[in-house]
Amino acid sequence: MLDYMVRRLLVMIPTLFAISFLIFFIIELPEGDYISNQISMLRSTGESASIGRLEFLRKEFALDRPFVERYGIWIGAWPGPNGFDGLLQGNWGWSFEYDQPVGEVVGPTIPLTIALNLATIVFIYCVAFPIGIYSATHQYSVGDYTFTLIGYLGLATPNFLLALVLMYLANSWFGLSVGGIMQEQYIGKSMSGGKALSVLAHLVVPVIVIGTAGTAAMIRRLRANLLDELYKQYVTTARSKGMRESKLLIKYPLRVALNPFIADIGNLIPSLVSGSVIVSVVLNLPTVGPVLLGALQSQDQFLAGFILLFVSILTLIGMWVSDILLGYLDPRIRLGKEGGRQ
Repeated sequence: MLDYMVRRLLVMIPTLFAISFLIFFIIELPEGDYISNQISMLRSTGESASIGRLEFLRKEFALDRPFVERYGIWIGAWPGPNGFDGLLQGNWGWSFEYDQPVGEVVGPTIPLTIALNLATIVFIYCVAFPIGIYSATHQYSVGDYTFTLIGYLGLATPNFLLALVLMYLANSWFGLSVGGIMQEQYIGKSMSGGKALSVLAHLVVPVIVIGTAGTAAMIRRLRANLLDELYKQYVTTARSKGMRESKLLIKYPLRVALNPFIADIGNLIPSLVSGSVIVSVVLNLPTVGPVLLGALQSQDQFLAGFILLFVSILTLIGMWVSDILLGYLDPRIRLGKEGGRQ
């Protein structure tokens, strides 16, 4: 199993380099960049005093170099002007829009983004699995129809609309203000029990809002997969031998039906980040989503590139974790051809 884990980890290295190249290529596709847009705007308004500084920044950050050279400088594989380091040396770049290093712009948002994604994934799996198993084992019951209706509503309701509704209900029913990440009196203060409880309380609504669609979709897929397994011959044989229904369910059909959901752990992360952009704006959450949206709109390429690469790293880590879990769940995956012959 250790060899399998190391192999999967080593595969992530060239994959990450390929992803970084695609990210840089796609960001460079639109004409111009942040500096070019600012220069054009200043020239159109007749303000030429700041153009010299912008031209200096263009040379300082190698924006006047060829594409391949700019990519090499960005990742740190090519020496940059004036000793400018790249990602491999720990330099995340410069945000032209914020006029700050990228690390200072996204640094405060990364912990919340990771915490929000992890909490949402836990919420999706903890809610979807018991409901999906119940719906499959109680097909066409009142509970099955009820959860099916709730699932369709969850898929059909836009996230931002659900966020607004929950904000109103939390405020009118419980007197809670769920906007932001914590109460105002804890902002800028060191971590304490009260601050931690405030953060957890403010995470409840975003987790429910962002995780609703994923939960509803997972319930439908788990129900369908489990129903497909429950009526197969091996289940009927095990049942005829007197095996208890709960033990039979966990040992055979549920284990087979779990494979696609374990594999979905990595795929959930980018969908959660992209789906949380509008929700983060509505709920005033300091995550990387709104920062990424602004960076893409202004063509702040170093900031946008780093955030996209950060999400890609989270996705690769999620896929690595799912590979490990799948290896434990199904030995054929980690043993490869040898496992197939067994």
